[in-house]
Amino acid sequence: MLHSFSKFLVACTVVLILAGSLVTSHDAGLSVPDWPTSYGWSMFTFPPSMWVANILYEHGHRLIASTVGLLTILLVVWLWIAEPRRWVRWLGAAALGAVIAQGILGGLTVLFFLPPAVSIGHAGLAEVFFCLTVAIALFTSRGWVDGYASITGSRTAPDDDDARLRRLATLTTVLIYSQILVGATMRHTGAGLAIPDFPLMFGGIAPDHWDAKIAVHFAHRVGALVVVLAILTTVAHVWSRARERAELVRPSLLLVLLVAVQVALGALTVLSRRDPWINSFHVVIGAMVLTTSLVLTLRSWRGVGNRLENLQPVPEMQKTPDPLGVRA
Repeated sequence: MLHSFSKFLVACTVVLILAGSLVTSHDAGLSVPDWPTSYGWSMFTFPPSMWVANILYEHGHRLIASTVGLLTILLVVWLWIAEPRRWVRWLGAAALGAVIAQGILGGLTVLFFLPPAVSIGHAGLAEVFFCLTVAIALFTSRGWVDGYASITGSRTAPDDDDARLRRLATLTTVLIYSQILVGATMRHTGAGLAIPDFPLMFGGIAPDHWDAKIAVHFAHRVGALVVVLAILTTVAHVWSRARERAELVRPSLLLVLLVAVQVALGALTVLSRRDPWINSFHVVIGAMVLTTSLVLTLRSWRGVGNRLENLQPVPEMQKTPDPLGVRA
């Protein structure tokens, strides 16, 4: 039940990210100009008859965010009651701290009239919170707790291949998050159409003139190429060196599919002149690319704990060392 609830929170967080991206895509961030109230009303008593036009996007985003915050509190309480692994409980506490900070940043974006630095921080922290919820869902899954059958069974991949995969997967996840931050900078500084054509840039392979917004947009396109290459390299390594590990193959396949959709949505965002829904789904799929890469990365590290446990025989009447707390 705890795992199912954590997955439900992940799904709600996806909806929250979509709602937040729709606010930015519709330029609705100041459609409700006060916070934490809404036109002087309590957020929860604000009349539905006033949920019109852009107010619907901004107020709806606030309500969904409040719901996710409440669910996070419930998850943390549940973890501290039922979860024996201390590090997982503290991960839940970190998620709660992140969602509280996220709410404060969201309020500051309104009170200070959408300053880019605060808005970018709000977007970046949203991704961190999403990663924390996905990690908790992963760590409470039966596969993680049991150590995955393909790890505990016979192995064909040498340790240096495992170490290389861990490095590749970790680097890929870091690159994806960095790319998301560049994308958030582009969105919140109005640089989304600074380069108005695709795949060319002002009719060439590189801009023929520059300013700050063009530089940010160009960096995002270059970053997309770097991320795609990193993902393909990581996935190729999985398929060539760890094909027997289903827990790695499945997210690697999903990662390729998601990044293909993400590139297509990025192109359509430019070609459609930033259609709000295309732009918003571009943000959502980007977050899913990040968390899929995170799952692949964490699972690649999961085998380290198993090997550490199997290095020494267990003396009778002595507790087995459990450095990662995975069996508690």
